[in-house]
Amino acid sequence: MTLNFTKMNGAGNDFVVIDNRALDQNLSKAQIAHLCDRHRGVGADGLLAVEPAENGADVKFRYYNADGGEAEMCGNGARCFGRYTARLIGGDRTDITFETIAGTLRAELIGHEVRIDMSDPIGLEMNSPVESVGAVHNLNTGVPHAVVFVEDLQNCDIVKNGAAIRYHEHYRPSGTNANFVGILAPDHLAVRTYERGVEGETLACGTGITACALVHNLLTGASSPIKIDVQGGESLSIGFEPGPDQTFSKVTLSGPADFVFDGQITI
Repeated sequence: MTLNFTKMNGAGNDFVVIDNRALDQNLSKAQIAHLCDRHRGVGADGLLAVEPAENGADVKFRYYNADGGEAEMCGNGARCFGRYTARLIGGDRTDITFETIAGTLRAELIGHEVRIDMSDPIGLEMNSPVESVGAVHNLNTGVPHAVVFVEDLQNCDIVKNGAAIRYHEHYRPSGTNANFVGILAPDHLAVRTYERGVEGETLACGTGITACALVHNLLTGASSPIKIDVQGGESLSIGFEPGPDQTFSKVTLSGPADFVFDGQITI
């Protein structure tokens, strides 16, 4: 089977993106994993598929991790998805809505950047009973995330510590993503992320940095927006409105979403 695809990059988080509005691309888990393989395929942190909307949005968002397993949401992927879909639809669209497992989201194209209106976070758990290099806080920002603030982010063993949290019995059976955070200023963080499904560190994770910014607000009262530096070298911005009882609304994720190349592969 020959597959047309586009390679995209969101702050170092890279994706294979396909147009499946005709629902004629029925890729298996093994085929998706092959596409994402950096030695034998295109190479990516995950695969994004544009499918027909079912509940009134412009399109439906499907996201698969590099191991081929489907996930609810991906913040950096959502920004790439929004820009890709705007190109598909045409007509100089700068506003795209799409249905995800985590709810219907909106992408707004603002020059080089894309701003995503994220779903309201759920599942907050401060100081969870998980052994780590620091206190572990949990928040689901579309997918589950553990957040750990550390003194020395540069020398933190992300793979070792991330895997220990990801596979901890507290998160069974599905596991979690693990984020390690350094504070650069009251409204400026640096974040490194271990992603489940990739089973290693990625250069950026949109839902992960969102969780980090919101937990940082709860711990310190830092105001919106919060700037986040990611391992890929870019800086992103998280906006939000704090609510009562440690809740948040109007959460946004802003950052770059770039086309890398279009291609064709036989799988």
